[in-house]
Amino acid sequence: MDSPVPPPAAGPGPRRRDRHGRGMRGPIAPPQVPLAASRAEVFADLVQDSVERLERRWPQLADIDFVVLEVPRLDATSEPWNDEAVPLGGTVPAREGRRARVVVYRRPVEIRTKGRDERAALVHEVVVEQVAELLGQTPETVDPRYGED
Repeated sequence: MDSPVPPPAAGPGPRRRDRHGRGMRGPIAPPQVPLAASRAEVFADLVQDSVERLERRWPQLADIDFVVLEVPRLDATSEPWNDEAVPLGGTVPAREGRRARVVVYRRPVEIRTKGRDERAALVHEVVVEQVAELLGQTPETVDPRYGED
């Protein structure tokens, strides 16, 4: 009565379901809800919100590019920075047909903040400080609410 059990038939096509039979996994949330946005996209939105807030008062900001980079580059050509003070932002003045730029560094800002509101406040402060540097103004002139808690 020893009858061998035949091996399962190996089908030539791809598996149609996962091994527990519940179907294929899909996205956790649809693309239009905030949960689907990456941290980088959410951070870029914070920078854009800050810029839009300042553009109402300073229309010349339309001539400045606002860029988000992950971390500051350590070049020999740029200003040196030490272990104690990692820059949160920077500016690149306009030259040779290139527009001026304000750069905000995402990772240093994220590390210094705990929540979305705190992060939005720090992003706005960094943007105001960098715009003030480009325009040759004080941060309080660029945004009268600068420094308020």
